[in-house]
Amino acid sequence: MILRRVIRHVRKQEWTAIAIDFVIVVVGVFLGIQLGDWNEARDTRQRAAVFSERLADDLRYEAWAYEYLLEYNKDVRASAKAALDSLYEAASLSDEQFLINAYRATQYKYNDRGRATYDELISTGEIGLIGDETLRTTAINLFTTDLLDVIAQEGREAPLRTIFRRKVPADVQAALLRECGDRFVPVGDYEAIQSSLAYPCQLGLKGEAIASAAQLLKADEALIEALQVRFADVETAITDLEQVNAVMVENLRDIAGGVSLRGEPNQ
Repeated sequence: MILRRVIRHVRKQEWTAIAIDFVIVVVGVFLGIQLGDWNEARDTRQRAAVFSERLADDLRYEAWAYEYLLEYNKDVRASAKAALDSLYEAASLSDEQFLINAYRATQYKYNDRGRATYDELISTGEIGLIGDETLRTTAINLFTTDLLDVIAQEGREAPLRTIFRRKVPADVQAALLRECGDRFVPVGDYEAIQSSLAYPCQLGLKGEAIASAAQLLKADEALIEALQVRFADVETAITDLEQVNAVMVENLRDIAGGVSLRGEPNQ
């Protein structure tokens, strides 16, 4: 319609009208582009807000899971140390308590990762949508480190696990799992972490069965060495979790809403 009107004005040499039509076309094009840019910017802001909240939710879960892993490994370390001290006669443990501590020293924890949002942002090349630098860098540091995988792998492949499962009778192992194994911890429950592994328990087996199992385990010449390796590996893991990643841990605390990784408000 504009084109036909311009042609008509040209034929009649109505230059003022032609200029007005030209301005109308230019302004219309400009406004159309501007409106498109505004809509695109609005959509980008909305998507950025959605992704930022999703990523923050994922990292709040990761903050809890990180604390779970840290506290769990401290319990494993304590059990390995107690069993070692007993073997070196630096401390006295009953056969039952020795079995419980040796068993708990074989345990390891690996939580499912909350990385769906991060993976989506990386795969689509949209990680830049996360304008909060702390949120973005914490996610990148957390989800690119192989530390958590290494800790889990060391636990799975620990020689102590093989020795324990090879030497201790199946019925005693079943009792240990049933009575002294990991307790369920609801996601986000910081308080329950503290008693997920380190809690009082009894096997409910006859004394002879417990004594026999303890003697079979202690008779393995590689036991002390395996316990020492397990203790050292877990000690290193705890150091890495607490100190090497200290900045990331503090960022996780902030993202978790002012709650420390021990479930207490930051001071």
